[in-house]
Amino acid sequence: MKEEDVNRCQIQEWYPRFKLVSTRTFIHELPESFVQYLLDDSGPFLLPVSISNEDAFPNRIHNPEEEEDYQVSEGSGDEAEPLSPPSFPELELKIKESIETLGGAIFPKLNWSAPKDSAWISTSGTLRCTTFSEIALLLRSSDSLIHDLCHAYDSCSDKTMSMPPNFFLALRKWYPSFQPEMEFRCFVRGQKLVGISQREVTTFYPVLCEKKNDLEVLIEEFFNGIVRLKFESNDYTFDVYVTQDERVKVLDFNPWGAFTLPLLFTWEELEQKPREGDDLDFRIVESRCAVQPGLKTAVPYDYLDVSAGSGWDQFLRNAGEELQRQTKSPEAGA
Repeated sequence: MKEEDVNRCQIQEWYPRFKLVSTRTFIHELPESFVQYLLDDSGPFLLPVSISNEDAFPNRIHNPEEEEDYQVSEGSGDEAEPLSPPSFPELELKIKESIETLGGAIFPKLNWSAPKDSAWISTSGTLRCTTFSEIALLLRSSDSLIHDLCHAYDSCSDKTMSMPPNFFLALRKWYPSFQPEMEFRCFVRGQKLVGISQREVTTFYPVLCEKKNDLEVLIEEFFNGIVRLKFESNDYTFDVYVTQDERVKVLDFNPWGAFTLPLLFTWEELEQKPREGDDLDFRIVESRCAVQPGLKTAVPYDYLDVSAGSGWDQFLRNAGEELQRQTKSPEAGA
């Protein structure tokens, strides 16, 4: 993988070319002060002061151990001046205007990634945001965005930098009717579509079994007619969404391998796919027994006690035994 391949996958790079076949998006370049705010982990977690009084959690400090004494200088014994929450008025006004234009609700992402790992902290448990403060809360709480901020080029064979020269915030229109079963990840090797995977692999959707052949035709035609002609890398992945009226929308581009999840494939399998021939492999979860493991909880996995003897340890053991029982049962082999 080369740096140029990673750079092409930044949303501010690919969106202008695919705007007509993507979801409506506004992109704002982030000031250096806001980028440093996202990177700063040296003190209490303070949300920015909202000039519109639209705080997600007013005056919230996200560090319980320091909540009571964060105003005292370490080792001084003297009271220090209270910490002033940051403020980004120009950026907030631009974002507020964009949210209103997009219908009042959006989900955010940086150059490459969305803060999916911090959805648990929002009041809705999703990435849906209606204010600048809600966006700041999700971005500041996300560990996955550290990839964008510090490690985007770690897997590049010609690595010359650790972060891009500029960061961007993409505000993507929130669609309440979004159906997760209609989102797919597509794998391109040698400018040839070699694989398609159901994007949400933790759920079995019977409708996909019925529509699999039609969906494969739609996505392959979309790739050959639009994506292959406009995206310059040889190896990459892209995510699409198929609407109820059978229109295909491109949602994202990601580099081949590295931090990109192969979902129902493995990267070893995909690397072995021939670059020539007609052997497109479309994979879906075809039964409840084939669902990929995943903990759908309201808190991050790291916060759970999964040690031996814990409640979650017993749950996982029971789930594994049940999966083996179902797999060996006569009904599973039918």
